[in-house]
Amino acid sequence: MSQYRSELLRLLETRGYIHQLTDAGGLDALAGREIVPGYIGFDATAPSLHVGSLVQIMMLRRLQQAGHKPIVLMGGGTSKIGDPSFKDEARKLLTVETINANIASIKRVFERFVTFGDGPSDAVLLDNAEWLDRLEYIPFLREIGQHFSVNRMLSFESVKLRMDREQSLSFLEFNYMILQGYDFLELSRRAACRLQLGGSDQWGNIVNGIELARRVDGTQVYGLTTPLITTADGGKMGKTERGAVWLNADLLSPYDYWQFWRNTQDADVGRFLRLFTDLPLDEIARLEALEGSEINEAKKLLADAATEMLHGAEAAREAAETARRTFEEGSAGEQLPTLKVSGDIALVDALVGLGLAASKGEARRLIAGGGARVDGEKAEADIVIAVEEQVRISAGKKKHGLLVR
Repeated sequence: MSQYRSELLRLLETRGYIHQLTDAGGLDALAGREIVPGYIGFDATAPSLHVGSLVQIMMLRRLQQAGHKPIVLMGGGTSKIGDPSFKDEARKLLTVETINANIASIKRVFERFVTFGDGPSDAVLLDNAEWLDRLEYIPFLREIGQHFSVNRMLSFESVKLRMDREQSLSFLEFNYMILQGYDFLELSRRAACRLQLGGSDQWGNIVNGIELARRVDGTQVYGLTTPLITTADGGKMGKTERGAVWLNADLLSPYDYWQFWRNTQDADVGRFLRLFTDLPLDEIARLEALEGSEINEAKKLLADAATEMLHGAEAAREAAETARRTFEEGSAGEQLPTLKVSGDIALVDALVGLGLAASKGEARRLIAGGGARVDGEKAEADIVIAVEEQVRISAGKKKHGLLVR
């Protein structure tokens, strides 16, 4: 049973989103009596967000499901600096044109998770370049800079990590946390925003914004962070052998996205169903109690639900059908990764070209270990494959691709 009275915090708690709260009682009371606008910031350092950002996107969805107002804040301004939090080195500086193109590409994803509009609980999308680009340096230092303690900023874990490793932290990056705090102040003024949500690595930045709003305007605002989402074996969520699990379909196909969720470890199924789907909690409890091969049905439901939410029902159905045909019937599904070849190709080159191996060395090790198959037959050596129409290449039991003429 939840310790909270508001629908918002009960929903977030029972689904596993809450790690830290700045004032649980105050936020619980506020959410129980009025619509709370809440925001999360997303920097545009790539043309797509990846699945590591999905828990934050889902929190905006939960905010709206509980009757409150999501604010999607695009970091058109802060992307010009780059968040140094827990990064080993400075991000590469991006041009304004690249940042704007990335924002345009990223925007499409949010429409799958929240409803935008003009209503009281409809989501809005803002860009912090609207106010950050207009700041004048001396007035900003006088009005905002005086409220930040350098001693305290140096004590933040994200900063200490770089300092302890004797890795350079530029003054440009050091300003990031001040700008993020200022974002919260601006949003409280412009959009009556009262809540900032984020990952646990953003706790220090969120607290900065809360204190800034109190000191400058006397406004009471709140912060909530999620736990770091790791897999059961301690790995980072969304990191795979083939690279990042992107949310935009032009960077990762719906089929590959479906497969990512289908390959979830048994111990993670229940938690991921709560975090990343809308399935009822009693149904999730039933599914995570399944044992042996039956747990695979829960994984398929997770893959179906997560893929449908991002890419739509038809894409999810096609991905599931492709997987069924490929793995259960042994036939080649249309959505598998494909590589067009003009004739013969070495197996090593095929494995790398299809993305089933990261390098030729990895491909050779895969073959030597008996993990490479050509049309279902184990390859004993780096053979040359004659492609007349199509040939199915497999790396292990779960990774497949097609060579086509």
